[in-house]
Amino acid sequence: MWKRLNKVLAKRIKVCTAVVLVVLAALFAKLILRERISSVEDFQTYIDQFGALAPVVLTLFQTFQVVVPVLPGYLGCAAGAVAFGTSVGFWCNYIGISAGSIAAYFLARKFGMDIVLAFFSRQQYEKWSGRIKRSRSYTAFLFAATLLPLFPDDFLCYFSGVMKMEKWKFIAVIVLGKPWCILAYSILFGLLS
Repeated sequence: MWKRLNKVLAKRIKVCTAVVLVVLAALFAKLILRERISSVEDFQTYIDQFGALAPVVLTLFQTFQVVVPVLPGYLGCAAGAVAFGTSVGFWCNYIGISAGSIAAYFLARKFGMDIVLAFFSRQQYEKWSGRIKRSRSYTAFLFAATLLPLFPDDFLCYFSGVMKMEKWKFIAVIVLGKPWCILAYSILFGLLS
């Protein structure tokens, strides 16, 4: 019974996320079509409309996009660096992505494989679990994956929860490993702002 409830919950979360993202994408597209956002400066002006809450909005978005992995994280990193510059963009992205990573880990510990398979394909699970089994140390593998771009970090956060990795070890890897790739994105995209 719990497995079925977990599957239903995961699917509802996924559907709600998709709806929210479609609405946000439509609003953003509408702004672009109206030519209100046709440059980096226009994007910064739009974000500034949120006032003091703008960094909070970005941080929450980054947390959300890890927990419900629909968009690649580097998009939020780019948006943060462009909107707020390297320093503030970095901190918003780092805090949001780290919080989302830790939340994904605990969700996987609570709901198990059902939530993992609700967000990721079985093929992806088998592919990465095979690679992980061949690694000598999962902790070292996870740390390297958080340091380097283009690894499936969101998946690995859920996977770590399913395999019941020690929570303090996981949190240490996220807190110590996440900032470097995010900092590189922030510097790179901050140069564009």
